[in-house]
Amino acid sequence: MKRFVFIPILVIVIAAYALFSCKKKVSPEKAIAQTLSAQVDSFTVAKNKLLDAVKGGKADEKQLQALFIDARIAYKKFEWAAEYFSPAASRFINGPPVQEVEMSDGQVFEPAGLQVIEMYLFPKYDLGQKKELINQLQLLDRGTKNYKTYFDNIDIFNWQVFDAAKLQVFRVQTLGITGFDDPLSLKAMDESAASLEPLKAVMAYYETDGDKITGQLNSAISYLKNNHTNFNAFNRAAFITQYSNGIAIGISNLEQKLNIHIMRYNRLLNQDAKTLFDKNAFNVNAYKPYEDADVNDKKVALGRVLFSDPILSGTGTRSCQSCHQPEKAFTDGMVKNTIINSTRLVRRNTPTLLNAALQPAQFYDLRVGSLEDQSNAVVGNVQEMHGSMKLAVNKLWQNKSYRELFSNTFPQKNRKSIDTMEVMNALSSYVRSLSMLNSRFDEYMRGNKTAMTAQEVNGFNLFMGKAKCGTCHYMPLFNGTFPPRYIKIESEVIGVPQSRTLKVIDADMGRYDIMKVNAFKHAFKTMTVRNAARTAPYMHNGVFTTLEQVVDFYNKGGGVGMGIKIDNQTLPFDKLDLTAQESSDVVAFIKTLDSK
Repeated sequence: MKRFVFIPILVIVIAAYALFSCKKKVSPEKAIAQTLSAQVDSFTVAKNKLLDAVKGGKADEKQLQALFIDARIAYKKFEWAAEYFSPAASRFINGPPVQEVEMSDGQVFEPAGLQVIEMYLFPKYDLGQKKELINQLQLLDRGTKNYKTYFDNIDIFNWQVFDAAKLQVFRVQTLGITGFDDPLSLKAMDESAASLEPLKAVMAYYETDGDKITGQLNSAISYLKNNHTNFNAFNRAAFITQYSNGIAIGISNLEQKLNIHIMRYNRLLNQDAKTLFDKNAFNVNAYKPYEDADVNDKKVALGRVLFSDPILSGTGTRSCQSCHQPEKAFTDGMVKNTIINSTRLVRRNTPTLLNAALQPAQFYDLRVGSLEDQSNAVVGNVQEMHGSMKLAVNKLWQNKSYRELFSNTFPQKNRKSIDTMEVMNALSSYVRSLSMLNSRFDEYMRGNKTAMTAQEVNGFNLFMGKAKCGTCHYMPLFNGTFPPRYIKIESEVIGVPQSRTLKVIDADMGRYDIMKVNAFKHAFKTMTVRNAARTAPYMHNGVFTTLEQVVDFYNKGGGVGMGIKIDNQTLPFDKLDLTAQESSDVVAFIKTLDSK
């Protein structure tokens, strides 16, 4: 009898041990992928509960809103991986509620996903949109199927896990705490906490006793949860400097400690950056047009000479520096400059070249994708320089000094001429050297608490919160290059007026002149706010002469808020209700962004 009992028990013990051993052999990447797949399923369940409640018609507004928030929280639990491994699907799960235009062929994708659904439920449930709400909820299945296919079938690697986890911290810093993707439900802090929560389990696969990442995550999550009720009062500066920066550093340090092999590729945010505020966090060569276009000292020196030489213009009377003057932060201080050899005005205000390399497209209408193409376009523009790169290289070759400079900078055997791309690359290298993220704000974020005053810190918190500036001018570049992947740059329709007193939109059609898509009418690149204190006047037409006027324009709700009729304004047109002191604080913060 005892023997009969013993054998089954022994079998059970052996089977349990075998099962335990198999589980132990599952790699962190496999286990993480399995968890992600299960989290996608949980999101689908939460989404379906909302869908059923909408279809049933018995749930009241508050119940529907609560179910929506549950679905959003369920998504946030795997957002870190969804955005990293399947960004195309994520664009239509939780992307901005605006049309997406494929620049290669002009194909227009209508907005879809959770942010669109939020508009049907907040601040009030619009029963008249029930059919479209149901359609939007059903469309989410496309994205979840893509996620399931990826996490169930495609291997992920340790270096990707660390990279994606760190990018999620940056996503919370730049988008999460600004309310970028929940402007109506205002659950930014709750959702940010939910998106950091799964990183604890992820990092637990790699941490040892001496590592502190889980503890840092717990502290950050606790800070978010304990300060979640008042969106406007949340201290974003404290959260970044005291909590989330430490998490990103901890993830980077653990990766180094484990000697994880990183597959490197060219991108704007360097893979080795421990925080967004590291001195070398951003790669000025990210948007180079070809392999050998990297910056070096010789190219910069040659580019600086070319930049100030009118030899590139058709008339020999205007250089790049004529309009982009170093002492004026590489602008000209004018509303609009003049057409070459004329008193008539060019079409648009002269933008700064400082940090121009840190954006994937150039000009107000984003019509070129590299600094090389920009230099070629400016030289050949009949209003600006009225020249020709092909003619310019002949003139440069006839100049002995330039022949020597180009031969030394771009060595080649049996040189018999100067190539146009060499000129373009030298000029662009000089512009890339003008990338400077060394302001008082940067010092503050790197730990120097004396670098900013209390008013300036409050201005930053307003900029990233109540004033909603940070939802278009993304930290830390404060331009429209979308974080944390920094691959694309956005344009906005804000309704810039023809003049400060006329309630008429400026006639310039912006990106619409490049591509005839209605969403692009009056759309312009989101320019950097860095060095803005030195680059007046503002906007593509130079309509505002002070930062105070710019802040007032946004405070009123842009063009629509002023009373201008605009059908496609992307800027929210409700008033911000900033007080005079708050507006002053925002301006004070912007002044901390000046490069040294």
